[in-house]
Amino acid sequence: MSTESIYRGEITVIFHGALTDFFKSKSESCTIQFQLREKTSLKHIIEALGVPHPEVGKILVNQQEADLTFHPLPGDLIHIYPGQLDQQTSTDNCPKFILDNHLGKLTAYLRLLGIDAGYNPKFEDADIAQIAAEQGRIVLTRDRGLLKRKVIQRGYCVRADNPLSQLDEVTRQFQLASYFKPFTRCPRCNGLLERVAKEAILQHLLPLTRQYYNEFSRCSQCGQIYWKGSHYDRIKPIIQRFAIINNEEK
Repeated sequence: MSTESIYRGEITVIFHGALTDFFKSKSESCTIQFQLREKTSLKHIIEALGVPHPEVGKILVNQQEADLTFHPLPGDLIHIYPGQLDQQTSTDNCPKFILDNHLGKLTAYLRLLGIDAGYNPKFEDADIAQIAAEQGRIVLTRDRGLLKRKVIQRGYCVRADNPLSQLDEVTRQFQLASYFKPFTRCPRCNGLLERVAKEAILQHLLPLTRQYYNEFSRCSQCGQIYWKGSHYDRIKPIIQRFAIINNEEK
């Protein structure tokens, strides 16, 4: 028998918890029979079945812990569990994110709540992966293929379609509520906002804005000026909604 032939045969892979979201299964686990044809790593098998490796946590092969580099043998029983929060981020520092071009609205909401969220609609998948690796950012995406890139160590596939539902999902997934600092980041570029005296920016204000508003902030990065006008009134209910989550989870 050749060395390669010992790797040919069937294994049983059972996905648990949130990982079943990637399948049609409505139960708490999803069992799949996978046919090995050659020596193959668990990472390759798991992703071939549709689950991105950054979402994977504990792995048990025949009740023994293993990692993504493990090469299973026919007859192996493999349990795959979702990653835990401490595998994605530290409890001491607010996580930093980078989002793909399908999540522009979610990006704006995160920034309004003071969360560091990198985004550029012109970024290709390779750009996102590189920035995530270089800056220690968690990738948020709806694209499983992006998360399968080897260089990405931390990431999450957003399940919800609606931006507000996405915000709620990501907030709970990464326990962000205690890090909320509303209106401290620029929703356009992610820069930090600084209070600025009205007199210093008068030449940039329209007549009615000069007349009715006295408190202003300016982005330290792009220079955009903000005040509590009609836009503030429209987004204030969103901020208040998530402030409630903040208070509940403290």
